[in-house]
Amino acid sequence: MKNFLKFIKNPKFKMTLILTLLLILYTGICAISYAETTSSDIAESVFRLHVIANSNSDEDQNLKYKVRDSLLAYMNNLCSNCTSKKEAIEIVTQHQEEFKNVAIQTINNQGYSYNVNIEIGNFEFPTKQYGDISLPAGFYDALKVEIGEAKGRNWWCVMFPSLCFVDISSGIVPEESKEDLKNNLSDEEYSLISNDSDYGIKFKFKLLEMFANSGLVTAKN
Repeated sequence: MKNFLKFIKNPKFKMTLILTLLLILYTGICAISYAETTSSDIAESVFRLHVIANSNSDEDQNLKYKVRDSLLAYMNNLCSNCTSKKEAIEIVTQHQEEFKNVAIQTINNQGYSYNVNIEIGNFEFPTKQYGDISLPAGFYDALKVEIGEAKGRNWWCVMFPSLCFVDISSGIVPEESKEDLKNNLSDEEYSLISNDSDYGIKFKFKLLEMFANSGLVTAKN
């Protein structure tokens, strides 16, 4: 015990301990900075859709999908030639009331009278996979659609570039959607979200998830 106390009082040990703690602190700061910057860059390249059902009943969940399909079809007509997230958001903003009307009309056609609340903003999303593309948890610009009391399960996707129509059976994202992502992301950022990434890239993706889930990566003002 005396030898141990003598050891930890040794100036060299104290200096080594201080340097180690400083290195850990520096590494943590760098990791947080990397996660925040990369998450922000990825988020700046996509515009998402978030539909919330009235409840978790089978009827309300089925209605949610009907509304989703109508909104995506309308978006596809409006933005089939969109080449940037900015352009997509501008179009959705200009037609925000029409999106609401499309949702309400779909609901009425199914025999329901739920109200619809539509909002464009920056919202928190969990990690989601779209075919062979995965987007880390974080805050993304999105069109949020709340049906009725909005107490049911969510449905999430990406409106630009379009990842909403990914073939679930094959799990393949259309090449044109991948090209839009590649054109707006660095090579490393694109590698982070593609499922064919190597181990090092996957580790960085997990790092993004960890910091996003910890609340250290926050919504933009």
